[in-house]
Amino acid sequence: MTDKPDGGPAGPDQHPARAPGRLQRALAAPEFAVTAEIGPPRGADAEPVRRTAALLRDWVDAVNITDNQSASVRLASWAGSLAALSVGVPPIMQLTCRDRNRIALQSELISAAAMGIPNVLLMTGDHPRQGDHADARPVFDLNSTELISAARTMRDEGRLMSGRAVEPAPSWLIGAVENPAGPPEASAARLAAKVAAGAQFVQTQFVFDVPAFADWMARVRDLGLHERCSILAGVGPILSLRALSHLQGKVPGVHVPEPVADRLRAAGADRLAGEGERLCAETIGQLTQIPGVAGVHLMAVANERRIPSILRRAGRTARPAPTADAAAGYPVAAAPAETPPAAAPAPPKARAVTARGSTTAP
Repeated sequence: MTDKPDGGPAGPDQHPARAPGRLQRALAAPEFAVTAEIGPPRGADAEPVRRTAALLRDWVDAVNITDNQSASVRLASWAGSLAALSVGVPPIMQLTCRDRNRIALQSELISAAAMGIPNVLLMTGDHPRQGDHADARPVFDLNSTELISAARTMRDEGRLMSGRAVEPAPSWLIGAVENPAGPPEASAARLAAKVAAGAQFVQTQFVFDVPAFADWMARVRDLGLHERCSILAGVGPILSLRALSHLQGKVPGVHVPEPVADRLRAAGADRLAGEGERLCAETIGQLTQIPGVAGVHLMAVANERRIPSILRRAGRTARPAPTADAAAGYPVAAAPAETPPAAAPAPPKARAVTARGSTTAP
């Protein structure tokens, strides 16, 4: 990160948030920031979100709560965000353009701020045909860049898209997503448009090909985007041959290099999960060496309990969450006991980086 006022957002040209939260402070500090993703359950019970968030509380700076990921019905992102807040974990509320028009989108953003949700991640969203209601009508009144611009205007100028005043204006850190796959110039140009619209941090698609991601980051640095927006590289463990096959053939924009795939296959079915954790930890270490990378976003779909183990392997230690980050008026539950990871040689501690400066459609 670079030249950011203490506690301010990721860039001197961005409007400072009124109440810097844990993620915002992490992105303003020299340490490597860490976020993780929680997929809400398909059921009328927020306890799974609370339990998982409590497990991650001392390991991450914020947790993404996905918004009907893969275009499938789940507990709403705002409900999951409140569940995370209830155990003292700052949420990043995802909001997709797929299911709502501009009236509903702006209403949800105002409501998130009113309920104390400190961060939002704005994206276009997967098409309904990819989900569990393939005959649903998509909305897509706005795209992600237009929604980011609308959110920035609401926060910084106190105006809706209609021009009417929002009093009081909302306040949150604004995030976006980006897929570095393909020609670096095209992806970097998409990111530039989102940063110009108001994105203060970005989380990327899974990174398994670190050299290719380094090339993309070189283009990002050439454009000076790392100085205006904090880049969080997407990482995650591949824990089974089935998951490997899915990532290689069914997730657009994800490239698993053959040497990586060969290494996982060579581990055998019984040891592949452990090898996947080690590979993920090594990837985190490699990403710390790339200039401009502000942190990582860990996606361990349905295996969030493995995240502390992965971070230990990467040389990180648990950090008690600041007391001030517990939401006012919410009791903070104790984190559940963790299962110790299998013994494995720990890699050197990941170097802290001072960055100058979900498989969801961006």
